[in-house]
Amino acid sequence: MYLLNTSSFLKSFCLLLLLMRVPMAVAAAPPLLLPEHRLQASELAVIVNDADPLSVRIGNYYMQARNLPADNLLHVSFTPGKLSMTEADFSRFRSEVEQGTPAHIQAYAITWAAPFQVQCMSITSALTFGFDRSWCSAQRCAATRHSPYYAWRGTSPYQDLGIRPSMSIAAENFADAKALIDRGLASDGSQPSGTAYLVSTRDKARNVRAVFFPKIAAAMQDWIDTEIVMSDALRDRHDVLFYFTGKIRVNGLDTLRFQPGAVADHLTSTGGRLTGGGVQMSAMEWLKAGATGSFGTVVEPCNVVGKFPNPGILMDSYGSGSTLIEAYWRSVQQPGEGIFIGEPLAAPFDGMRLETADGNIRVHTRTLSPGHYLLSHSVEPVGPYRRVPGSWQVHYHQRELVLPKLGDGYYRLSPLAEPSSDSER
Repeated sequence: MYLLNTSSFLKSFCLLLLLMRVPMAVAAAPPLLLPEHRLQASELAVIVNDADPLSVRIGNYYMQARNLPADNLLHVSFTPGKLSMTEADFSRFRSEVEQGTPAHIQAYAITWAAPFQVQCMSITSALTFGFDRSWCSAQRCAATRHSPYYAWRGTSPYQDLGIRPSMSIAAENFADAKALIDRGLASDGSQPSGTAYLVSTRDKARNVRAVFFPKIAAAMQDWIDTEIVMSDALRDRHDVLFYFTGKIRVNGLDTLRFQPGAVADHLTSTGGRLTGGGVQMSAMEWLKAGATGSFGTVVEPCNVVGKFPNPGILMDSYGSGSTLIEAYWRSVQQPGEGIFIGEPLAAPFDGMRLETADGNIRVHTRTLSPGHYLLSHSVEPVGPYRRVPGSWQVHYHQRELVLPKLGDGYYRLSPLAEPSSDSER
């Protein structure tokens, strides 16, 4: 017998209550609790600038749309519209945010497009790590500090790593913000069909991720439909789920249709300069075109690949049921100079569907990591749970698992590495 980690238990119990409230595809299917695999909505805090009416309106709409607890809304106040914050102003802002943040919060959403940077850092990275020049290039084209979140698989970054990843719900007006948020909501658990387009351009300096495209396409086989396109721009595609490219400006966006939850970005020097104009295309243009998430750097990063999203890691994480904010943050090794924008809680590949037949439970889900699992059963949702003999293996990118049905009650899958016994609580 062992005691569950309190945070883990509460998150798991809340998930079970949700499962009990949501109608199953087959009414006879029993509730099943899966291991934690994503950030929960209640763990996201929304920051509004009370001096910015648009920020307040976006924040209030997002709180309502995502049904977030009132305590998750954090208020700050500073003169809006400036493109960059000074280190001193940011220090006061971050201190105020930290003082008002409930202990259970694991991530932040900010509700403005500007300011988008704090001197040499993006505002989302500065909010996540605190302002520190080690996250910026010490000299031109130098690498920067590496993120502990890169390729990390946990679900409680503040609890485990001491950081809260941040994302900007960036928009120039409320109509654009509302459309972005609504796309994120529409994407949830939708299991979308669509294509990941890896677009290799003739721009040698900005096409540096293309060398990885064949390996990524091979890894995504039977997981996400992936197409490598040799072109300076994608046009007339109506199933865009991912779009990664390298170009100063990307043409043809008005000819595309993005799926709800779609992610798109272009590797270029200053795509993270969201407002204020410039020769290079702002990452916000992807959101205006219908994407739900994007990324760009706010200062000259050079074409250091680690400063930009790794499409393979992003697609794998997002396709395994993670939220947008988690998948994007996992994909960038050196994020200090880059800003993450979009609808943080979008999770198109989350969820599961249960079927019962021939004395078995068929679990359809993309959220189980490779490994061996133990099955437990209880007649009550809070336990005690009793181990079912044996273990069940899940392979890389497996979508279906068959479990025995032991009668009415509740089921729980746990990674084999967890402590276990014949009777669990």
